[in-house]
Amino acid sequence: MARMFGTNGVRGVVNEDMTAALALQIGKAIGTVMNGRVAIATDTRLSADMLRTAVAAGLMAVGCDVVNLGVVPTPALQYFVRMHPDISCGVMITASHNPPEFNGIKVIAADGTEASREQEAAVEEAYGRELPSVVWDKVGSNSDLAGAGDAYVEAVASKVDVAAIRAAGLTVVLDCTNGAAYYTSPLLLKRLGVRAITLNGNPQGEFPGHLSEPIEENLGELKAMVRDTGAALGIAHDGDADRCVFVDGRGRFVAGDKSLAVLARYLAQDSPGGTVVTPVATSALVEDVVRAAGGNVVYTAVGSPIVARTMMTDGAIFGGEENGGLIFPGHQYCRDGAMSLAKMLECIVRVGPLAEQLDKLPQYFTEKRKVKCPDGLKGALMQYFDVRTEGIRKDRTDGIKLLFDNGWVLARPSGTEPIFRIYAESKDGRTAAELADKYERLVNEFLQSAPAEAGA
Repeated sequence: MARMFGTNGVRGVVNEDMTAALALQIGKAIGTVMNGRVAIATDTRLSADMLRTAVAAGLMAVGCDVVNLGVVPTPALQYFVRMHPDISCGVMITASHNPPEFNGIKVIAADGTEASREQEAAVEEAYGRELPSVVWDKVGSNSDLAGAGDAYVEAVASKVDVAAIRAAGLTVVLDCTNGAAYYTSPLLLKRLGVRAITLNGNPQGEFPGHLSEPIEENLGELKAMVRDTGAALGIAHDGDADRCVFVDGRGRFVAGDKSLAVLARYLAQDSPGGTVVTPVATSALVEDVVRAAGGNVVYTAVGSPIVARTMMTDGAIFGGEENGGLIFPGHQYCRDGAMSLAKMLECIVRVGPLAEQLDKLPQYFTEKRKVKCPDGLKGALMQYFDVRTEGIRKDRTDGIKLLFDNGWVLARPSGTEPIFRIYAESKDGRTAAELADKYERLVNEFLQSAPAEAGA
């Protein structure tokens, strides 16, 4: 059967692609493959309970006991799974940054990492079969368990210098996007002795404040509030709070590459020779600052499970993606929004205001474009792009990365949406824009000439 799992789980529009029947069968497939006791949690989306109960019914139908943690961030579920040996896996009901009509199902392995591609493939294979249910007296149980968010917050706080953060007397503005962090991140800031001005802090799954993706165009209110209050930092999560992006004390949005670079430099200075892992889509800025601090960078394909597993293999000190998904191996091998905000606070207290740290970074210009592209055309588009760029030096770690003396271009299909991404970077802003324009035109040339039925 066709691959179901994208870069981050199975996602779709509710009651169109993502239905209760699909969730029920995925629950049966997960239970058949993973077995044992399963923890399940959700973000705040309006369809969360429908899909959670459908997945839980499928799990119980094949004999798995289900523990419902309620609404918690994805990394809180991951921490719970890792810390409870009696739990065989976790299931997170979330579509992360996607619009409110979407929802999804993500599988968490027993060690708290996102399921491996091999585990996902096994679930996909099982999904396509007629899966037998257990006899009536072997049906799994369902129980609710409170406190997973509190335990997660305490674990995060234990990994930073709480005394130093408390002594600094900081004020921050926190935008929870009305998502899964609405309880845990304010609680963490209280635990750290930080005064928090909170925006979008109610669990409203239609995301009425702004869409759940923490990009600059959605964070105008956060930027203004930081400037108006003189806060040291602005903090914003995505819907399931495995990511975190920042606004500096001057009210400037901080691109994910730059926050990754700031924290990578901070951690590399404490661990000379350490390895930082990041996807090929990340700015060369990160490698510049890590190497200057005596560390090295390993590049991977896009996707936090790939980054996390490479970190485990290479013994990395830090890793993350350019979208605000940061991984701290001293805590756990997964993207963690709360750990990111805590560690950034520690970095500010020890090194200096974020705005000043950003001003000292080497300057790069990055253009990020996305073009609507049906899933059925993505493979042919990649072949077309490869042929049309013959003779240019390439990195094929993920998609096709064109390497030039004055910058680079990355072309790759999204694993979660029907879009095609083009990233371009250079130390010169005009060059970056020209590279992005040129290769976006190339992508559009193909899509305009492709038969409509080919993408169906």
